Amino acid sequence: MIYVAHTAHWQFLGLLSGFLAWLLIMTTTGINEWRLWYVDDVSIITSGIAWVGIWRTCFYSHVLPETENCQSINISDSFIPTEIQMAQVLMMLAVIFGLLGNITAALAMRMAYFSVEDRRYMRMSFVLAGALCLVTAVFSLVPLLWNMSSVLNNSTIDFPPEFNLPVAPVRQSVGAAIIMGILASALMLVSGAIFLCYRYSMQSLEQTTDPLNGPWTVTTLSKKSELRNGDSYGMDNLGFNGEEIS
Repeated sequence: MIYVAHTAHWQFLGLLSGFLAWLLIMTTTGINEWRLWYVDDVSIITSGIAWVGIWRTCFYSHVLPETENCQSINISDSFIPTEIQMAQVLMMLAVIFGLLGNITAALAMRMAYFSVEDRRYMRMSFVLAGALCLVTAVFSLVPLLWNMSSVLNNSTIDFPPEFNLPVAPVRQSVGAAIIMGILASALMLVSGAIFLCYRYSMQSLEQTTDPLNGPWTVTTLSKKSELRNGDSYGMDNLGFNGEEIS
């Protein structure tokens, strides 16, 4: 068995960062703080701030029956802009591909750390995990940067009346979800690059390696010489016979 755990220490850190990035991407997908809308009319939105996410909008009000009022956003709604529709699709794809990337990386780490006999696919598994992590980072970065650009340009959304939101806010700012998502995408990019940088050349299966003393080889003694007539008995020592006769 060839000892290769020492070749995958960086990849172990990549697995940790990839798993953390995947958790942050899931959190980014679920929370509402993508855009912060500041309104001047506080007759309904008493907090003066509304949170616009990719799945729902929420605000606090002491006038309406419920203190926290949320309305769901569907991909089929005609009033939502293209960047929110794309964010719903791409962020879900990022969650799925990130999960697959972490599973693939965990299987590759198992081959390296737990002395699995068949390591022929270890290098391929690290490459596949790195590719999945890079695709995950791209899937998450595109909608995040697109929505951040819309916020910086103060783009408006024509919400229907039941949302109780103004046509345009006084101003808007980037929410914590976008900042968290960009950080998660950066971690996922680093994780993918670490997996792709893995290098390990498979040695010959016939070579035996001692993890403490290095490679060693097994030598065998040569066969005993046989007589011409096929007998396998050893030959007499002529010197010994001569001394005995004298």
